[in-house]
Amino acid sequence: MSSMVNGKKAAQYLRTSKAPFLTRVKESEQDKFAQQAVAKAQDAQWVKREAARQELGNWEQWRDLGEQIRQHVIRYLPDYLEEFSDNVEKRGGHVFFAQTDDEAAQYIKQIAIEKKAKHVVKSKSMVTSEINLDPTLMTVPGLEVLETDLAEFILEEDDWDQPTHLVFPALHKNREQVRQVFEKKLGYKGDNDPQHMARFSRKVLRKHFLEADMGITGCNFAVADTGMINLVTNEGNADLAMCIPKTQVVVMGMERLVPTMKEAETMDNMLARSAVGQKLTSYLTYTAPRTDQESDGPDDVYVVILDNGRSNALGTVFEPILQCIRCASCLNVCPIYRHIGGHGYGSIYPGPVGSVLSPVLDGGYDDFGDLPYACSLCAACTATCPVKIPLHQLMIEHRRIMMDDQSQANLIDDTVMRVMGLGTGHSSLFRTALGVDHTMLTPISKKQPETAKNLFASDRHVEWMPFVFGGWTKVRDLPDPPKHGENFRSWFAHHKKEQQA
Repeated sequence: MSSMVNGKKAAQYLRTSKAPFLTRVKESEQDKFAQQAVAKAQDAQWVKREAARQELGNWEQWRDLGEQIRQHVIRYLPDYLEEFSDNVEKRGGHVFFAQTDDEAAQYIKQIAIEKKAKHVVKSKSMVTSEINLDPTLMTVPGLEVLETDLAEFILEEDDWDQPTHLVFPALHKNREQVRQVFEKKLGYKGDNDPQHMARFSRKVLRKHFLEADMGITGCNFAVADTGMINLVTNEGNADLAMCIPKTQVVVMGMERLVPTMKEAETMDNMLARSAVGQKLTSYLTYTAPRTDQESDGPDDVYVVILDNGRSNALGTVFEPILQCIRCASCLNVCPIYRHIGGHGYGSIYPGPVGSVLSPVLDGGYDDFGDLPYACSLCAACTATCPVKIPLHQLMIEHRRIMMDDQSQANLIDDTVMRVMGLGTGHSSLFRTALGVDHTMLTPISKKQPETAKNLFASDRHVEWMPFVFGGWTKVRDLPDPPKHGENFRSWFAHHKKEQQA
């Protein structure tokens, strides 16, 4: 199996910021509320998620089953795509296969023009963000586009602020910031009580739902043998976006398929527990084009199936990333995400899954080459993933490709690392280094009192080092090595002699 990213650049709207990675990180570090909110959410979700999984029982066996289902679908993806497409069309729906984001967005725009739509309501969908759909639709004269997920609605009213989490998009905003947005944009006169603001939002949104002539949703799972769309939500807005407008558009990644309702039930169980720590979400909906016997639902249903770089992963070591069900469980355990939040990644898809997926969809490393390095390789993401994607191993593979196959290593840093490898690979050279490390580093070290936050073996530390070593000292202090006669090897040799005596 090839390890290379295909190189076919397709996803052009993934980037949420053009600022360099370290600049984004610095900006994120300054947002103390966002950091606290992420930490609080991670801790709360840990308790809820683990309790929900434990209640289900035999969680590791469920993970094995989830992995098997997703791998089976990816292995026979062309067959299931054809089966699903045929069944949608048998029900009277329309299917469009889009290779790129622009193809998908322009197709949906054309539907809106042909239907003479004036009011479009959308439920939460990462794929519609990926294809830049909202800005594209707003180029149609007289067309109004409204995000109806409460968090996405808040971000839209705040001048289309970028989401920071796959499941909790407005996690970085506090209640007073939301109140100010509502007051400025919607004329809200109440306080910042979440219940009061939610009721106000519901009143605003309900009016738009009733006026809507076109609804757009994402898709959690598409059921191949029935042609049905499965949506998992907590607010009910997706149900209204499907049932009230006369035209419904579903946008889905080409990998979001399950063979039958049986597998859909399994995946829904795992998704709800992994994403929000619930047995099931408040609304678990299966939809398809309205039949003659049904009184509600759209007259026309259009399903847009998107590639947009996903085929870059097929047949490569990165193929497991297509198993992802967007539960964001990996974000909720990641120490890097806890530190820099979603905006620090500069991609629509943040966290460990985004660090692996973004370069794949982008077809290379020009825009997202930093993300595989935004990882401590603790493997918490791999351990929590409900479909057993080896996320930390895939990030290592991204690094290997950049360093080895694409020769992106800095010449000086590469030379330093080769010298380090030579020195640590020979015992005599390594012993020589241990004999001089204290002498060489002491001149550039600083003295600092020992505290609970500074438990070094000595009272000195290094805050700056040149070349590749600077990557360490930019974000942490390096303890000053002990004198040769006081290091571990000297202590061990002395201790061994005492034991023998």
